[in-house]
Amino acid sequence: MARRIAAGAAYGGGGVGLVGVAAVGVLLAEVQLAKRSVGGGVAPLPPRGDGLYGLAFGRSRPLFLGLLGDSTAAGQGVRRAGQTPAALLASGLAAVAEQPVDVVNVALPGARSDDLDRQVTLLLSDTSRLPDVCVIMIGANDVTHRMPPTESVRHLAAAVRRLRTAGAEVVVGTCPDLGTIEPVYQPLRWLARRVSRQLAAAQTIVTVEQGGRTVSLGDLLGPEFAANPREMFSVDNYHPSAEGYATAAMAMLPTLCAALGLWPEPDRPDASRDESVLPVAQAAATAAREAGTEVTPSRAPWALLKHRRRRRLPEESAAAGEAGEEAESAGPAAGRPGAAPSAHRSGFRVHRR
Repeated sequence: MARRIAAGAAYGGGGVGLVGVAAVGVLLAEVQLAKRSVGGGVAPLPPRGDGLYGLAFGRSRPLFLGLLGDSTAAGQGVRRAGQTPAALLASGLAAVAEQPVDVVNVALPGARSDDLDRQVTLLLSDTSRLPDVCVIMIGANDVTHRMPPTESVRHLAAAVRRLRTAGAEVVVGTCPDLGTIEPVYQPLRWLARRVSRQLAAAQTIVTVEQGGRTVSLGDLLGPEFAANPREMFSVDNYHPSAEGYATAAMAMLPTLCAALGLWPEPDRPDASRDESVLPVAQAAATAAREAGTEVTPSRAPWALLKHRRRRRLPEESAAAGEAGEEAESAGPAAGRPGAAPSAHRSGFRVHRR
């Protein structure tokens, strides 16, 4: 395990170094202080996005989507269930599959990778509702609490393996870039980015080895977050805003659909989009540097690096959707079973390639 992580770090430009290790301790303390100062110490609990989405497509057997991970997977930072990753991904998946999607979210704010075993057990406890596909978003708390990367990815690998053994497809949103947090300044911002990317690369390696796919969240599609930090982050300046979650969901939805065979898969990489087949460690390091990149298993020890197309809504459509959402309830958790935000209200458009 350590050797594979070292290989990913080597492709990514080497380790932090002895001086960096001391600085990382300062960095992590500053991140914790920033979280307490900007969030008031205790962030509000995220709304529940569990429920059945896409009832317009009938009441046939739904696809079962499970979400696991930390506060990002739970949707902390938004006020309405329809703005959570669970609701956004379920709505988009239902539209592409043209069938209902049943969502169970077992993610826990503050969770680290060592909590994944409990979450997987909870998700698989009902053998009559085993998931068809699972999304895992984890890693930020591993970095801020200084969990050794080898331990972190060992827990992730075990979780992916259990889910795959149960018959589920698995998509992992890798560790976000903590260097984008506004209260963290240079040079600590650079160190935060480096540590986050190294963990993301290691997560990609072990996930692909277990037959899962990854999407690099990184800085949650950097240019948009860098250009509009006030819009992409919630009021605590730490968790994503509704727009930030919609951006992340827009990046993950094509991979989610492809994992279920709902998205056209070309026979070969698209060179015009810098797609290629690379050694797993090299693909992992490249994806960690390029947010929104997918890594898919190929013939060992190779992996397919993909850059899927994404389309944002025109500003006027997004604004209209947001206004319309104010007049509606948040979704299934708000007392309207089966209700779901449309793809337009979620901030992304379903796009079949």
